[in-house]
Amino acid sequence: MTDSSDSNLWDAMGKVDFQSPRTNDSDGKAPEPDLERLPDGESIAGHPYLPFLHKVEKPGRYIGGELNSIRKEHADVSIALAFPDTYEIGMSHLGYRILYGHLNDMDDIRAERVYAPWPDLEQQLRERELPLVSLEGWRPLVAFDCVGFSLQYELTFTNILTMLDVGGIAIRSADRRDDDPLILAGGPVAFQPEPMAPFIDAFLIGDGEKFFADTARLWTRLRKEGVPRRERLRQISQLDGIYVPSLYSTKIDERTSLEVVDEPLEPGVPKVVKRAHVPDINEYPWPEKAPIPNTEVVFDRASIELARGCTEGCRFCQAGMIYRPVRERSPEQVLGAVRNAVKCGGFDEVGLTSLSTADYSAIQPLVKEVMKELPEGKTSLSVSSLRAYGLSEEMLDEISSVRNTSLTFAPEAGTQRMRDVVNKNVTEEHIQTSAKRIFARGWRKMKCYFMIGLPTEEDEDVLGIVETGKRLLEISKDYPQRKRIDITLSVSSHVPKPFTPFQWAAMDDMPEIERKHELLKKASAVRGLSLRWHQPKSSHLEGIVARGDRRIADVIETAWRKGCRFDSWADQLRFDLWMESIEEAGIDRFTYLRTLPVDGRLPWDHIDCGTEQRFLLREYRKSLKDRLSPPCGKPVPELLHHTNIEDAEEDQRKLVCYNCGVACDMKQMRDERIDFLKDLDAHRPDETEDAAPIEDASQAEAPAEEVAVEPPPATALADGEAPKKKRRPSPRPPERSFANEIKFAYRFRYAKFGALRFVSHLDMVRMFPRAFRRAGFELGYSQGFHPQPLISYGPPLRLGVPGLSELMEVKIVEELPAEEVVRRVNEQLPRGVELRGGHVVGEGAPKFSKMCAWGDYLVFLDGEAAEQATPEKLIELQKSEGIFIERTVKKTGRKKTVDIAAGIGAVEFIDALPFDADGILKLDAADRVLQMRLGLQGDEMVRPEEVLLLLFEGKIPESARVVRRRLLPAPKPAPIA
Repeated sequence: MTDSSDSNLWDAMGKVDFQSPRTNDSDGKAPEPDLERLPDGESIAGHPYLPFLHKVEKPGRYIGGELNSIRKEHADVSIALAFPDTYEIGMSHLGYRILYGHLNDMDDIRAERVYAPWPDLEQQLRERELPLVSLEGWRPLVAFDCVGFSLQYELTFTNILTMLDVGGIAIRSADRRDDDPLILAGGPVAFQPEPMAPFIDAFLIGDGEKFFADTARLWTRLRKEGVPRRERLRQISQLDGIYVPSLYSTKIDERTSLEVVDEPLEPGVPKVVKRAHVPDINEYPWPEKAPIPNTEVVFDRASIELARGCTEGCRFCQAGMIYRPVRERSPEQVLGAVRNAVKCGGFDEVGLTSLSTADYSAIQPLVKEVMKELPEGKTSLSVSSLRAYGLSEEMLDEISSVRNTSLTFAPEAGTQRMRDVVNKNVTEEHIQTSAKRIFARGWRKMKCYFMIGLPTEEDEDVLGIVETGKRLLEISKDYPQRKRIDITLSVSSHVPKPFTPFQWAAMDDMPEIERKHELLKKASAVRGLSLRWHQPKSSHLEGIVARGDRRIADVIETAWRKGCRFDSWADQLRFDLWMESIEEAGIDRFTYLRTLPVDGRLPWDHIDCGTEQRFLLREYRKSLKDRLSPPCGKPVPELLHHTNIEDAEEDQRKLVCYNCGVACDMKQMRDERIDFLKDLDAHRPDETEDAAPIEDASQAEAPAEEVAVEPPPATALADGEAPKKKRRPSPRPPERSFANEIKFAYRFRYAKFGALRFVSHLDMVRMFPRAFRRAGFELGYSQGFHPQPLISYGPPLRLGVPGLSELMEVKIVEELPAEEVVRRVNEQLPRGVELRGGHVVGEGAPKFSKMCAWGDYLVFLDGEAAEQATPEKLIELQKSEGIFIERTVKKTGRKKTVDIAAGIGAVEFIDALPFDADGILKLDAADRVLQMRLGLQGDEMVRPEEVLLLLFEGKIPESARVVRRRLLPAPKPAPIA
């Protein structure tokens, strides 16, 4: 009896590669095999990780070759864009994707991507002494001119050390050789660079689009001229936004007891580093063709940045302070990006995103225009970072016309007092009004984000979070749904961040956070309410690092050397090792978590983010008095921008300005908003149409620099709605029905090979619909609220095993020659997967499931291994009436005994490659090919490795290479021809 779950089972499996069957455009002939060539996504024969990719979790993270990825052979400057987290997270990040497209648009720059290796890959690299390489060119990090890290979260810092170390680069700047790359870091967390200062050569503070390329060019030119490394660092320090930590001295500040930056050590080095700033983000348009992930990513949709910065002034929000002033993308550019996302990406969801999407000045007319660009009923629109007062009826009508499963917004605090403390400018009336509008349109799931641990917070404020959820549940009862309402309260712990008004505030310690969690758990035990919270240990560690100084660098390195990796992942965080590292460094962690004196120096004071300390301090003091500030850039008491040209032109009230230190041209801001409305042809509705409810900020305190404006008379009704003309309630969106569409069924054979054989079946299921959409085909869809493309697939391939002739059935709302469909879809598929043929399904065709009952496998063996599979063994295997093996049940881990005899059709050696493999598979002179016909369904299901273990007495030969040749119908086929 053989156990097919042997841990070494796949060590020698799936090591076959073959050329693409696509024809050369010039002469129509199949290209000659060239398996050792440089990577192009078609072959991975030379990939340094190929011998062990089958051993790691999700090998698709490391293979590259995505559609629209860019590979350049030669360029003057080479840049590795390094994201210190997994592929799934990095490929979802907007700024990273913008930078990748922008840099590669320049002829003299080659930008390639690299992501943090999961611990299983890191172990393989260290054991085999191999470097971390880029996706596009398989180049080690040390071979680039510049390595640019994206700093999005403090708990990714240990991953940076891992990437440097396995990339062949010394982890500390002081230990790097003269020819080593420039290690540059940017992103929001780079505004507080001190905890990573000993590891990073230079930080780019601010917007990276223009300044990253200039820095890399200067560095590369100076290196080629033979300029010493320290002098190169001195010269780049004089560029906009560049901070080089090694060129500054430090000292301990007496008031804060924190290590702060003191004086420059070299002439010409700026004492204060001013952020790099792009005044007009429209100069850097959205990349037309971003790489399409081959595997599932966190935000598996086309996301488009509407604006950078925010007008609202939430006192806990770092991004809202460091990215001032607000810079909006023009409607024309946004609509163009939406068109490209649908046409070039094939996504079925498009997301509009910014720090506060509802505050985009033309959001309502823009959403209407965006909806016109989306295929009706089959591509949804998501709008992120909505505020309760931004959920207008018109916008909800547009969004709910496609899908209405869940909607997310952020009240942030459970009581009005706390919302005023954080300057949220959201009232209880706003929340209740939005809830009514949401439930009236058929939404049955709502997610609300809150924070605990805010300055001046009391227990009643914490319990107010649950009370808010209960009130939402009560409102939902007035709008009965077919399924029960589910309201999720997502709670995170406040971490005081640099450059916010709360940068001086204390952070709750873990016992206090855990106590508040218990309050919430007990109070939220209500049907329809669910509570989620962020891990207190993660928040505690984030707080220490976020306000840390250079002494924290030793803690980071010690924790990394102890084995800390992927600390932002709850199941990977080793909090005990971090605490050991802090203790060994002799650091009192509460130094960084206590209330900081406002008259002392802070570790980030040498960075000028644009906003001034006096403004942040004024807002901090107002928060301690529960005083609210209205949004900047709008007239008091307005919270939303005008949605039509006429109202915008008539309103000449003065816009709020707090003189925060950032220079804003109020006239230009007003004119631009009107221009955007004109671009969208957004005129005032007819008098007969319903008027939009008036939004007000009557509780807000006008800034000292402005003349106070009296709030309008209180006109709110009991239910929180402002008076308006009567209107019929919005009807619940009907089920989207595609029943009347005529759908034509096609069956296709496709090959999966090269790098793409390491992509899972589920990822293939996501890949094909996008390819068909990009090719311009309208897919048939199922019925109901969640229509799905009508595509069926044959039995999935084992990860790492190629397939020559897999089957799929697709329904398309168009009748075309199958050859044309094949041609157009192949143009939209990444190298490594392609359609090889197809036909329209006739009325009398057998069911698709019956076409995939059996499979032919080819097993390539060297001569020595082939001799072990004697004719007697092959005959015995096929004639045995009972062949019993043990299988492990995935879900339970239990073993069960099964008889696989009925699933073994024929097993025999063949003298030559079959016709459908000729010209595709490579057969070495010493190879022999064993062909096996095995069952794929029900009691006849047999895995090829189970047969090989039987033939070779429990150990699969190292030379074995497995390929699935084709799928065959039921009943059991005749002997192999």
